[in-house]
Amino acid sequence: MTTPPSEPAFAPFPATGMPDGDWWQALWPDPLGVMRRLGFAAGQRVVDLCCGDGLFSLALLRLGCFVEGLDGDRELLGKAEQAALAAGYPQARWHLGDARELDRLIHPPVDSILIANTFHGVSDYESLCRSVRRLLSPQGRLVIVNWHARPREETTVLGLPRGPRSDMRLTPEQTAERVCPSGFQQGDIVELLPYHYGEMFLLRK
Repeated sequence: MTTPPSEPAFAPFPATGMPDGDWWQALWPDPLGVMRRLGFAAGQRVVDLCCGDGLFSLALLRLGCFVEGLDGDRELLGKAEQAALAAGYPQARWHLGDARELDRLIHPPVDSILIANTFHGVSDYESLCRSVRRLLSPQGRLVIVNWHARPREETTVLGLPRGPRSDMRLTPEQTAERVCPSGFQQGDIVELLPYHYGEMFLLRK
C-alpha cells in the first residue's frame, strides 16, 4: 500500500526522469537476470530507491525479495504498485517521498538498498549516503547501478544517444569517492552490458 503523506517537497535529481518505455525495455531486456547478477536473492528485504515505474522492483519481487519502493513521483509510483499487484505481489510496499529522507519513511533494518540509474544526479551525496547508512543492517549493502563514464553519443539504444549528459557520468572510482566518506567501503563491481556497471558498498567496520 502506498504511504499517503501530503505531497512531498521534492526536487527530482537532475537528468533522472523515467525514460520512454520502449528504449528502456530495449536497454534492460532481462531485469531479473540483472538483479541476480547483483547478488539479490529470496528472503532479502530490499529498498528500491527512486524506483520509478518499478522495472527492477518487480524483478526483485520475482526473486522472492521483500521490496519497498520509494520515489518522488506519485504517478510513477502508482504504476509500480499496479504492476506489482497485477503480477500477484500485494505484499510490496510503496512510499512517496524524497530519497534523501528515506530513513524517515522506511523502518530499519534492511538488507540492501538499490539505487539504479539515478546516483549521477544526486545533489547532496553525503545526506543521501548517511540516510542509507542509518537504514541498513550491520551486514547490509548499498548497490548502485550507474552509466559508465562514456560520451553520451557512444551509448545508443534504438539508434539514438541515451542516458545522462557525458559530464554527469561517474566512474566506479568517482562513485566510491562520493560514497565511502559516509562510512562505507567499496565491494565488488559487476559489469552490466552494454553501458552500465553495478557497484557494491558495505558498511565500514
